Amino acid sequence: FLVWLFLKKEIGILLNLTREKEQLIQIRTISLQIEDFRSLEKISREVKSVTIIGGGFLGSELACALGRKVQSKGLEVIQMFPENGNMGRVLPEYLSNWTTNKVKQEGVDVIPNAVVKSVSLAGDRLLIQLKDGRKVETDHIVAAVGLEPNVELAKSAGLEVDSDFGGFRVNAELQARSNIWVAGDAACFYDIKLGRRRVEHHDHAVVSGRLAGENMTGASKPYWHQSMFWSDLGPDVGYEAIGLVDSGLPTVGVFAKGTAKDTPKSATEESGTGIRSESETELEASELKVSAASLSTPQAPQQGEDYGKGVIFYLRDKVVVGIVLWNIFNRMPIARKIIKDGEEHTDLNEVAKLFNIHEE
Repeated sequence: FLVWLFLKKEIGILLNLTREKEQLIQIRTISLQIEDFRSLEKISREVKSVTIIGGGFLGSELACALGRKVQSKGLEVIQMFPENGNMGRVLPEYLSNWTTNKVKQEGVDVIPNAVVKSVSLAGDRLLIQLKDGRKVETDHIVAAVGLEPNVELAKSAGLEVDSDFGGFRVNAELQARSNIWVAGDAACFYDIKLGRRRVEHHDHAVVSGRLAGENMTGASKPYWHQSMFWSDLGPDVGYEAIGLVDSGLPTVGVFAKGTAKDTPKSATEESGTGIRSESETELEASELKVSAASLSTPQAPQQGEDYGKGVIFYLRDKVVVGIVLWNIFNRMPIARKIIKDGEEHTDLNEVAKLFNIHEE
């Protein structure tokens, strides 16, 4: 039996308002709620102001997409979130701040450090009250705040729920108990390289679903193939990531000047598809050799520098456990191999060269 469940996470103060007036749209992902996106597209042509609550992947992508309508349609796009900057839970602070400025350049009014206290009707508009006393009026609200796994089955089936990450607690083979496996967002699994985790991304759903299916037929394979995720913030900024990418971890960033080829727009035109999620094996990275001869320590880029393209390494106990490829595309097998090897590297500048970041 395979469990594959999820549940939308809602902002409690908005629930009653949703029933009272259809001015609140809740969105999680286009593959699940495509009608929400179609509705939002229609609404954005009819109103003067849209506010997005959430500074993560979906919230930032939506803000950039709607922000590009500002000049042509006169739409006011506001994005608010509790973090200091866009993608603040994922990107190191300097890059999060730089990204926030890029989102602003897309025409978005970004309000960081914003915690919503209440939402009320003000005539035909919505009034958002923040905990610090600030008030924001808007016509529509989009809540892009992620998921919580639906674990109601745990009570009747006697399954364990993880108290730290949420979701059904499973082993490295994605098995919760005899003849029951869990995949996708709902699985809190043991990663034999990175420890216990729960992941909410498309490629993970593919990887874990396939693995659970194989193990249901007796394969007894552990979770080892790291899934990836990606995000584009407008036509000029895109990244692909793998492993543990948490802004709370120590990071080392190695950057180079970008060119017109180093953009998600260029990558999409070259590949012919806008979907970069993939679940390939290690392929050309299988014979990867990393030089660790240099003893120099890379430093984070200085404030004000332009982060055209680069690699951000996330470290735990001096070992790379996560990698973000910033405007570098089709290099995920290399990143996956580095994490799988689990080695300490004395010079991450040398490791960054594997991604050809200085290539024109």
